[in-house]
Amino acid sequence: MNLDDIKSCIPHREPFLWLDEIILQNDDGLVATKFIDPDLELFKGHYPGTPILPGVIQCEACFQAAAVFMSQQHPPDEGRVPVVTRQTETRFRRIVRPGETITVEVKLTEQLANAYFFTGKVSVEGQVAVRLEFAVADAPMPA
Repeated sequence: MNLDDIKSCIPHREPFLWLDEIILQNDDGLVATKFIDPDLELFKGHYPGTPILPGVIQCEACFQAAAVFMSQQHPPDEGRVPVVTRQTETRFRRIVRPGETITVEVKLTEQLANAYFFTGKVSVEGQVAVRLEFAVADAPMPA
């Protein structure tokens, strides 16, 4: 899936879209990539002089990948959007720097009604940056 395909699946847009391409998808999850542009505005204030990608953004990339997966498996009803409902067991292992490409992997571990439970991982060149467990549900779109 390319960027346009991703945009057709989830409501996120630049500057808060953290996926460039889906490179693998199956019944259990998907793998995506994102080039971390050195010119991103957030790098001006997050460790100026030695910028790093915030961990919360790495987690958000997993959440967005999960939302794409959900939309492909069971498209949400009109007026509903994916929202994160829980995040646990988050472990940061490696700093992500501007100019690197992250690989984002999500795997579905369980589904209960409209709640989807995932494991997520962000890595750079095979080195794990973060691992986490989280849940996403489809919810009414905010007014």
